[in-house]
Amino acid sequence: MSKHHHRDRARSQAAQAAEGPSAERIGLGDHVGRVPRKLYEKELFALQAELVTLQEWVRAEGKRVVVVFEGRDAAGKGSTIKRVTQYLNPRVARIAALPAPSDRERTQWYFQRYVAQLPAAGEIVLFDRSWYNRAGVERVMGYCSNDEYQRFLHQCPIFERLLVEEGVLLRKYWFSVGDVEQEARFQSRLEDPMRRWKLSSMDLESILRWEDYSRAKDTMLVHTDIPEAPWWVVESDDKRRARLNMIHHLLSTMDYRQVQRVPLDLPERPPSTGYIRPPRDPNNYVPDYASTLHA
Repeated sequence: MSKHHHRDRARSQAAQAAEGPSAERIGLGDHVGRVPRKLYEKELFALQAELVTLQEWVRAEGKRVVVVFEGRDAAGKGSTIKRVTQYLNPRVARIAALPAPSDRERTQWYFQRYVAQLPAAGEIVLFDRSWYNRAGVERVMGYCSNDEYQRFLHQCPIFERLLVEEGVLLRKYWFSVGDVEQEARFQSRLEDPMRRWKLSSMDLESILRWEDYSRAKDTMLVHTDIPEAPWWVVESDDKRRARLNMIHHLLSTMDYRQVQRVPLDLPERPPSTGYIRPPRDPNNYVPDYASTLHA
């Protein structure tokens, strides 16, 4: 399989999808069942290799990339971001996951704190939730006024068109999970002490407000699914399939290329100049805990 197979296949499929309506759904079709682990891991690694190629192109060409990850709680946004960034340079690709706004930030223009997170030339920013908090949780939980909400729906398309006109490559993904699968993931987190921290009272509240969040999402798509920055919906009941589909689609939307790297050769180590290492005793060494382990 050629090194351009994934990119070319992805672009071909993206061209076909472009002929349809916006807010296309990624992952629908005749495929059923979970993707087998070995197949998933093989394909994921190949796609991650292409992400590295994309990263080098972004850096070499001075591109600015913004990828927005939105969706319901436990929809698989965070785990997908983890796979996207796994082999990328954190100085090039970074994650923006902002906490609740401070008292000072609440007095600013709503988009202001997100503008500060936008990429400079040669950078990729992945928003783990974004300015769309206002269209979702803030709307449903009453954290913003109706005037603030309506102003957001009016300003958001303008804001995103300005980003695109400025040359930012903006991609927006909505991770869609069913109510049964979401509840199963919540229960799994509740019973797993290693992932219990991922579950909050706000997450549990989303179960009670499922239809409210559905209505908020529908309204958001109506107002912000614009030609310059369309929404792409990722079916995520199967996390493996969702990750592959999302990464594959992201690559398909970028007209990137292989960047020629400067050849590097390891130099020969120069001869000693007489340096003698001082005694090790004065140093503090980490105890060899690993040697105490038994298979």
